Amino acid sequence: MVPNLLVRGMLVGLIAGLLVFGFGKVFGEPQVDRAISFEAAMDEEKAKADEANGIHAVPEPELVSRPVQAGWGLFTGVMVYSAAFGGLFALVFAAVYRRAVNMGPRATSALLAATGFVCVYLVPNLKYPANPPSVGEPETIGYRTALYFSMIVLSVGAVVLASALRKQLAVRHGEWTAALAAIGVYLLAVIVAGSILPSVDEVPGSFPAGVLWHFRVASFGMQAVMWATLGLVFGALTERAFTDARVLGPAARP
Repeated sequence: MVPNLLVRGMLVGLIAGLLVFGFGKVFGEPQVDRAISFEAAMDEEKAKADEANGIHAVPEPELVSRPVQAGWGLFTGVMVYSAAFGGLFALVFAAVYRRAVNMGPRATSALLAATGFVCVYLVPNLKYPANPPSVGEPETIGYRTALYFSMIVLSVGAVVLASALRKQLAVRHGEWTAALAAIGVYLLAVIVAGSILPSVDEVPGSFPAGVLWHFRVASFGMQAVMWATLGLVFGALTERAFTDARVLGPAARP
């Protein structure tokens, strides 16, 4: 069953990738262009100031053109990212189905997608929100990336802990009380983790607030499209496959 789920998850991830790419082209790329224009203007002012002081900087060559970045670059990155998450989604579905929650395929898939969206994207981005590529110091990319992934690991770990707690409490106190307790434990854990991890704010004060806001909204939308597609389409296809297997199973026996 797991190999079939894995292939289905990756195929659904490709479908999600196409939708995310379309969303990103329409809503995300214009904000990136505006951010790059801002960076270019800042670099031009800096170059003029350096020339006035007798400093002649050599411009760095453009390794990948902007049209390629916004076209095939974006398409390739989104498709690989979405297919990988589709495969991971399918593996986690196989691990939790009928074990962590006693629901049907559609409900399990929807709940898993909502949980993944919150713990993998939403909570880490509340601590370290998305910024346009032109924002931030190049020297701190590794440091910022490490902090972001640390927040993701802590958030996912908090979900695993809360899920185990919910399963134990459900036996004595019922599903509703156990679910509320698990949510409370998760929130407490991520709040403590967020307060311990250092903050990062490298957005220049002169950067247009509207561009930053619209970029972050577009980033939120792209993630929402991906997770919603995984949860809804994967659940529908899996439920249909399980139903067909139950119907055709007895007839297929020798």
